[in-house]
Amino acid sequence: MSTPRPKTLRLETLWNPPADGKEFSYVLRLKNLGSAPISGFSLCISGPGRVDPAGRVEGATVSKRLSNFTEFQPPVDFVLAAGETWTISVYALSWQFRHWTDGATSAYLALSDGGTIVLGIEPTRSSVSNAALKRGAEIYPVPANAPVQVSIIPWPNHVAIAARRPLPAGFAPQAQSGEGEAAAQSFAALVDHLFAVEGIVRTEAEGAVPVTLKDAAGFGPEAYRLSFDEERLTVEASSRTGFLYGLVTLGQIWRGARLHPGVFLFPASGEIVDEPAMGWRGLHLDVARQFYGAAEVKKLIAVLAWNKLNRFHWHLSDDEAWRVEIDAYPALTEIGAWRGHGLAVPPLLGSSPARTGGYYPKSVIREIVAEAKSFGVEIVPEIDMPGHCYAMQQAIPELRDPAEVGSYYSVQGFPDNCINPALEKTYEIVETILTELIELFPFKTIHLGADEVPLGAWSGSPAALDRLRSVAGDGLADAHAKRLNVVTNTHGADDIHGSGAAILQAEFLERIQRFLASKGCITGGWEEAAHGDVIDKAKSYLCSWRNVEVSAELAERGYAMVVCPGQVYYLDMALRPDWDEPGASWAGTSDAEKLYNFDPVGGWTAAQKQRLLGIQACIWSEPMTDRAVFDRLVFPRLSGLAETGWTKPSSKSWERFKALAGLMPLLYGLQES
Repeated sequence: MSTPRPKTLRLETLWNPPADGKEFSYVLRLKNLGSAPISGFSLCISGPGRVDPAGRVEGATVSKRLSNFTEFQPPVDFVLAAGETWTISVYALSWQFRHWTDGATSAYLALSDGGTIVLGIEPTRSSVSNAALKRGAEIYPVPANAPVQVSIIPWPNHVAIAARRPLPAGFAPQAQSGEGEAAAQSFAALVDHLFAVEGIVRTEAEGAVPVTLKDAAGFGPEAYRLSFDEERLTVEASSRTGFLYGLVTLGQIWRGARLHPGVFLFPASGEIVDEPAMGWRGLHLDVARQFYGAAEVKKLIAVLAWNKLNRFHWHLSDDEAWRVEIDAYPALTEIGAWRGHGLAVPPLLGSSPARTGGYYPKSVIREIVAEAKSFGVEIVPEIDMPGHCYAMQQAIPELRDPAEVGSYYSVQGFPDNCINPALEKTYEIVETILTELIELFPFKTIHLGADEVPLGAWSGSPAALDRLRSVAGDGLADAHAKRLNVVTNTHGADDIHGSGAAILQAEFLERIQRFLASKGCITGGWEEAAHGDVIDKAKSYLCSWRNVEVSAELAERGYAMVVCPGQVYYLDMALRPDWDEPGASWAGTSDAEKLYNFDPVGGWTAAQKQRLLGIQACIWSEPMTDRAVFDRLVFPRLSGLAETGWTKPSSKSWERFKALAGLMPLLYGLQES
């Protein structure tokens, strides 16, 4: 029987929500549009949605499943005749679909001879919605009458400008010191990343207006004063970043006046005096679920700088992939960085059967770190552990007790995905990896993750149970051994308070945090790192993702806090609950206005606010196979977060922000379609 051409096969998927007493179903239809029958194949799909192994599937059997990867076997001796359709009905999902990106985002046939055929696949349709699917950033048009005369995001502390002068052709910064010169170079590189042909930075031979960068005492590390008069433009600051932010403000004013001359002016006189309200203004990017090349990461960091954001939390590992070169363990990138049919990690979250993925060589990381630093952005790398380590374990099997295989699953459907804290080899490996990581990231803040360790973690490991008995007694160890496949809470983040897993995780974190402190590093963790209160609070901080109340409680307990509640600051959450919107919504939905108006310290006491480092948005990449989805979910919400972190609450204005947001850069430039 001849091998079919890919274009003669098409997979369509349909979501039927529960209605009229009927249960939900996810229907997959493989159509043979060719002239010849096909047989001897299975159907493989992946996407954010996960087929539950305990549920019902009609028309096929599930022969393989790992998290969101599922392989369906047709009935014995099945032949898909020309013009016929194979229908599979799935009544078994880990959670009901809510958005068009929840369904399969890639599909292929696995042939009996070991080959594969990639299938064309359309986004999942819903039986109750015919609306056009949303892709690309939602752009707010600049109104004919804006509430302010100049375009600046985030809005400064003090703006006192008057009159209009002719728009300069561009600017030629002139520094009086090394700090100013460095800032001028950084600004030129920044606008080259974002607006290369606009000519914001020019030479005087090209008609540029000089901008004096004047050193001035008494300014904070990110503060500046920008002065306008008919003769000169001046930026005063005491640091490279202060000068850079002053130039960014000047560049934003210039772009607004150039692109919308009837709305915005370029000032003839006056001043802008500015500094941020919060010290930590960040963005987290998950590069494990989807890989982003170095050029994408560099441009994204440039976008952060244009928004005056100053932290980039780089999520470099997870169950799905390992993304950073480690000399001592080359298998981490040889095995853990790649997904594909027949590989240690199968196609997941829309990746194809071909070997796909990638990692960041050390030389590339050094380039990115140096450029980010020049843009006022410090990079915090994250190696998520002891959970979320499936890819890491495929590369280094010694991180798992062989006896525990198949004893528990993570909420995302990965088996035995926690590196074992009872094995001395684990610490040898982790400390070696972290030693190399510290050398790459001079900010010396290392995030350890520490989230979503299942209740049943290590329950099948004799070494772990022995260790637990030694620290907690036989009763807890024996009870822990019975905790398998535990039901989880909202979003499935296992609450491991009081369990054996919590004790072992706390012991692991205490030891690793102590190691990092010995290297002069601050340790970061998600809020679960607080279990047991064992880490040194003077040398650590937490990112709280559940809600503001949990953040306040942890601040009350003495932890330095970065607030990033999933309901508002997780940028993978859909803008709205509608099917036609992409993204997830396990934590809710949040459009730009909701995010902008959200108070990250609402209800906090004055004492709790003393523990606030700042805020960050988090990009989790499960739905980001389509980069137009990235632009839609991230922009302009990223700029809304930037203004919350920078601008005093009393000076915020949604109407002003909405009028200006359309001038801010996108990563891919993909607008709503």
